Amino acid sequence: MFLLPPSSNRPQTADLRNSSTVSEFILVGFEQSPPSTRALLFALFLALYSLAMAMNGLIIFITWTDPRLNSPMYFFLGHLSFLDICFITTTIPQMLIHLVTKNHTVSFASCMTQMYLVFLVGVAECILLAFMAYDRYVAICHPLNYAQIMSPQVCVRLVCSSWIFGMTNGIFLEYISFRNPFCKENHIENFFCEAPIVIALSCGDPKLSMKLIFLDAIVVLFSPMVLIVTSYARILASILSRSSSSGKGKTFSTCASHLTVVIFLYTSAMFSYMNPRSTHGPDKDKPFSLLYTIIIPMCNPIIYSFRNKEMKGAMGRALGRGSLASAAPAQKETRWRRFFQ
Repeated sequence: MFLLPPSSNRPQTADLRNSSTVSEFILVGFEQSPPSTRALLFALFLALYSLAMAMNGLIIFITWTDPRLNSPMYFFLGHLSFLDICFITTTIPQMLIHLVTKNHTVSFASCMTQMYLVFLVGVAECILLAFMAYDRYVAICHPLNYAQIMSPQVCVRLVCSSWIFGMTNGIFLEYISFRNPFCKENHIENFFCEAPIVIALSCGDPKLSMKLIFLDAIVVLFSPMVLIVTSYARILASILSRSSSSGKGKTFSTCASHLTVVIFLYTSAMFSYMNPRSTHGPDKDKPFSLLYTIIIPMCNPIIYSFRNKEMKGAMGRALGRGSLASAAPAQKETRWRRFFQ
């Protein structure tokens, strides 16, 4: 729900917004680094971006085409990889261009669009990770009812709800970030339009906007975290009650991948959006921005593939045998017909 100013102050606020003179922003990013450093960073980030695109693209391909990966867990994993591709494509290509050009400006509309996409995809990924934890809880604690509880229709609804929540929450956060005018400073001390930094540049009082960002981060991060912690607490209790050590090891291995991704993403998001305004700065914001915009999307497929025997087997079949590619259409049709029945 949007917070509107009192009616008596609306004309004054409107006049203040009309006084906004900033039509573009300058992304400082790594502008102050020497040319040799920028060249090295360009090569490094290009390699990381290419690796992240390739790994996430491979996961999407094998979860859609390999009939052995016919379960809700891999259905969610494929969508997580798609979100990671959207995330890194929203920020990294622009940063690569700015590393090799002298023009680091972005239009006001482009900054708003980029920020909205970052909000949309980031929030959707947080919600999806919570649903993936719930999926693991149902699979481990209620295996006999797993097919009924996590039916294909339920899986599709959960994925759609994460996207819808990301879209609506992105609109709210966009309004908060640009509710004040911008009429003086337009240098963003980062490589993309990040909300706390942009809000600090506004001419009006940013305290309310920062508080709303903080409160929204509590809802977006802690609400899914409650579901994640509850799911894994029950999973842990179920694992400890089992007598089979081999079953415990397999279950721990399956859940460890998801927990690792959750810890990385939520930690970086908390440091970026739940810190006091005084703690923000170019040397403090950039590392966490790099962590959740490129490092985590690159590491997600690696974490899942290295700790999951089924994923490693599917990747080996996809990379090592050309017959999989030729048989992909038939396998895809069989798999998805079976999954959605």
